[in-house]
Amino acid sequence: MQKTILITGCSSGIGLCVAQGLKQRGWRVFASARKPADVEQLRAQGLESLQLDLNDSLSIKTAVAKVLQATDGQLNALFNNGGFGMPGAVEDLSRDAIRAQFETNVFGWIELTNQILPVMRKQGHGRIIMNSSILGFAAMAYRGAYNASKFAIEGFSDTLRQELQHTHIHVSLIEPGPILSRFRANALDAFEQYIDKHNSPHKQQYESMLARLHREGPAAPFTLGPEAVLEKVIHALESTRPKIRYYVTVPTYLFGYLKRILPFGIMDRILLRAGGGGKR
Repeated sequence: MQKTILITGCSSGIGLCVAQGLKQRGWRVFASARKPADVEQLRAQGLESLQLDLNDSLSIKTAVAKVLQATDGQLNALFNNGGFGMPGAVEDLSRDAIRAQFETNVFGWIELTNQILPVMRKQGHGRIIMNSSILGFAAMAYRGAYNASKFAIEGFSDTLRQELQHTHIHVSLIEPGPILSRFRANALDAFEQYIDKHNSPHKQQYESMLARLHREGPAAPFTLGPEAVLEKVIHALESTRPKIRYYVTVPTYLFGYLKRILPFGIMDRILLRAGGGGKR
């Protein structure tokens, strides 16, 4: 029987690459996106696609119902990937800004996962993959809302894994470092919508941050293509012993190691330098 998977955030980048890659491997892929125009683009590329807005409970329920109707109530896997970054210093983040970040990156993921779990329990198996980040365990300056959303996903995933320990439902975290995608463009849009850079004590730091967000091509060393994430997703889906965590890119391996061995103060200085958050 053909295996099935629902993927969020497939309009570009990691989601699109994973959807295409799994389809080539014989999976029946349900590729979702928030905007109707992106859904049409996915269909034009030969993918089964549907609209799913992680900020909208009705949209989540409707999308799940459509998928289950198409699969006779079965779903082998869920890849939570849709989301965006919210740049900005913590003291410049309004309640609305933080809420927007968590609505998409956390609340939507958990609500969607909870819609799928009864299906997986009934069928007796399933794979849930959460696309976290290096920033889910190594926080960097001027990314507070995004750091917090990924730390939250890591906490939810670790808890869920323990709660499902006596089932055949496996939960894995993907933790990429810099990946080529539209992430920076979307982060720039969020910054311009929610952050008042002109009246911030961090105005000088924002200038260098915005230059990085506007830069064409890789903005950080060791940037990989989304195919690097696809490779880890395939293992998490198809291995008989999926890993709990999958590091992607050299920075993730490096900071994962350094965080285990270095004092907090030294680690802070390294992260400040790596994240471009030092004083100018």
